[in-house]
Amino acid sequence: MKLPILAAALALAGCAYPSRPPALESVSRPAGPATGALPAPPEQRAPVTILVSIDGFRPDYLGRGDTPALDAAAADGVSAAMRPSFPTLTFPNHETLVTGLRPDRHGIVSNTFEDAAKPGVQFQISDAKVSHDPFWWEAAEPLWVTAEHAGIPTATMFWPGSDAAIRGVRPSIWVPYDAAVTSPQRVRFVLDWLRRPAPERPRFLTLYFDVVDKRSHNQGFFSAEKVAAIREVDAAILQLRQGLAALGQPANLVIVSDHGMAPVPPANRIPLSTAIDPARMRAILEGPLLYVFPLPGQPAPAAIAGRHPHYQCWTRETLPRRFAYGRNPRVSPVVCLAETGWRFARDDAQPDTYVRGDHGYDPADPAMLAAFVATGPAFARGRRLSTFDNVDVAPLLRDLIGLPGDPALDGTDRPFRQVLVR
Repeated sequence: MKLPILAAALALAGCAYPSRPPALESVSRPAGPATGALPAPPEQRAPVTILVSIDGFRPDYLGRGDTPALDAAAADGVSAAMRPSFPTLTFPNHETLVTGLRPDRHGIVSNTFEDAAKPGVQFQISDAKVSHDPFWWEAAEPLWVTAEHAGIPTATMFWPGSDAAIRGVRPSIWVPYDAAVTSPQRVRFVLDWLRRPAPERPRFLTLYFDVVDKRSHNQGFFSAEKVAAIREVDAAILQLRQGLAALGQPANLVIVSDHGMAPVPPANRIPLSTAIDPARMRAILEGPLLYVFPLPGQPAPAAIAGRHPHYQCWTRETLPRRFAYGRNPRVSPVVCLAETGWRFARDDAQPDTYVRGDHGYDPADPAMLAAFVATGPAFARGRRLSTFDNVDVAPLLRDLIGLPGDPALDGTDRPFRQVLVR
């Protein structure tokens, strides 16, 4: 969708944006008062909470000279490495970050999956007609729904799932995903929403950057393009913090990633035909993951369970307990997981000519760790936390937004209690 079309869509959604957003440096320069008049006192703004996701950003990307803005944010606040949930894919972990539930409970069990209640339909992140259907999202309530019910206005910038009316509720401001919108433009949307009058100004916002993940997949784990993407997002973080300062808007920034990234050499391919018998079964392929289903009239393909060269398979019932995965009926009868650095590939797929970046591997692998940086008036300065699970982010956000705790969540705010400024 081109930007003029996007602007029309935003107008319908109540969040139209001018075609040329004002420059950041102009937002703090109101017209001068008339001669002899006293200047109006500056508005005293309450802090807002902004959840920022950098898709595919590893914690060890920090401190290498490419991320001065993120390094400064970490020095100003709190940082950590964070364990993603299984499977270490984009949509399941973004839903975990805003629900505090594992994928097995919130129901977004992969980037591509099926549900027996929707025969013949496959959830795919690339198919907006399907993925925008609230049916797939109704098992859990993301934070913007909870906040809206509590009278707290919210806004989402491309967060996965935010363009579906979950339990009949959307954020007050939301944007339909458009990959053509650049990182700086995404920040300008957020800053423009914070220029709104106080009664309609969002108090909880999300912001999503996908360029690091895309460059890692498409240009390579060791590519110059990936480094350029890291620098691009870092510049966007600087733009955001400068824009907030110019507005006089205090903000608690919680900057996360959904998963890490591992290098996959071109030769490390597992042909699909070596893993399954196409006469008896079919599979959904997600790079390092294979979701296996019996064909009609065939018995469950439990015979492939066990360890194989460079991958392992489990039945839904025998998946490792630490994955907290397999009870949801949307999980396939058999799940296969490649060793880190290997991936499944269709037999007719062209081999990569570069070392691909990929994810989906065991969340215990250090390469899958996600980044966490938090800064703002609610956080102590210069603190480093021990590694924690990403289900703990939603309870932290509930504290920041002013929502009550929920003991039914899989996570807890315990990792942050010693670094929150009360």
